[in-house]
Amino acid sequence: MKRIFLIVLDSLGAGAEPDAADFGDVGANTLRSVSTGKGFCIDHLREAGIGNIDGLDFLGTTEHPTAAVARLQERSRGKDTTIGHWELAGVISEKPMPTYPDGFPQDVLDAFTQATGRGVLCNKPYSGTEVIKDYGEEHLKTGKLIVYTSADSVFQIAAHESLVPPEQLYEYCRAARKILQGEHGVGRVIARPFEGAWPFKRTTNRHDFSLIPPRTMLNAISESGQQVISVGKISDIFAGSGVTESNPTRGNTDGLKKTLALADRDFRGLCFVNLVDFDMLYGHRQDPDGYAQALAEFDRWLPSFMEKMGPDDLVMITADHGCDPCDQSTDHTREYVPLLILGQQVRPVNLHTRSTFSDVAATVSELLGVEYETEGTSFAKDILK
Repeated sequence: MKRIFLIVLDSLGAGAEPDAADFGDVGANTLRSVSTGKGFCIDHLREAGIGNIDGLDFLGTTEHPTAAVARLQERSRGKDTTIGHWELAGVISEKPMPTYPDGFPQDVLDAFTQATGRGVLCNKPYSGTEVIKDYGEEHLKTGKLIVYTSADSVFQIAAHESLVPPEQLYEYCRAARKILQGEHGVGRVIARPFEGAWPFKRTTNRHDFSLIPPRTMLNAISESGQQVISVGKISDIFAGSGVTESNPTRGNTDGLKKTLALADRDFRGLCFVNLVDFDMLYGHRQDPDGYAQALAEFDRWLPSFMEKMGPDDLVMITADHGCDPCDQSTDHTREYVPLLILGQQVRPVNLHTRSTFSDVAATVSELLGVEYETEGTSFAKDILK
């Protein structure tokens, strides 16, 4: 293959995994919940065979799918963005990244205050939209930074753009990233700027600062002289490691536009895309209607994208975890994820349930002729005509 497009529909889970009880996610099923939302329409994904995936027959099966399909099980001990993407890229995380259900310890906050010269508000798990309602005015009065977390391994810093410009907030995040290593090595430090008057509104200037991952397929591909082009927050998730070109986005619509433009580019290697709105705007905010409409937007976009694919191109569509918009929590959910593989050289086979996301890394590496060691198993020979 010359070009592979790996598109992550962030949080599009395909049903609870066997160990979901360990994560408080029994019965979670993001796709089932989204399928009840207003505006749900995935005709092209159905044609591809999404309903043929194990456990997704409620979406409607087809006798003549156009894609090879599979259901991927996460082997890593986690259910967040960083761990999910790292496993897709070949790294299985045996230990969960640290989480802070009671807030961060005082020594971490003291070091952060010393580094930034600003105090801290909140320091507890919180909804990102609610935390600025509850602490935004105090932040503007005192200059203190709103620090909060979630069920995921994240250290989030919210600040009003009129008081702390985004570039300054990013510097504070870099300071936190240096502090949060080792025992307190959270997956991501996230800048969460907001604007306006109460109840305030988050802006699109979010930025993630991840741990540097172990060696992934991205490193192997770029070291071979091929390109690794990121769209959305992929470069952030991998701390830029192995990425040769980064294309930040301002939401799904922008991400789809930029991915479509990249389909017209002549390159050799991987284009790795993350569409974050599914998770950030609809999963966490318990909005199945918004989620359904965003998925319908992707489905409408897909044919125009596939028209640009040549005989040596391949497209993989998957997810990194779940975020059921109809469960009892605003957090991510421990779920299988769907995988659809499209291309002129692809046989529409059903690979059923695979034991790790890292099968994707093994397959991409083989298809691009790159040597990369991972616990995943390549299915390249199974899907090619």
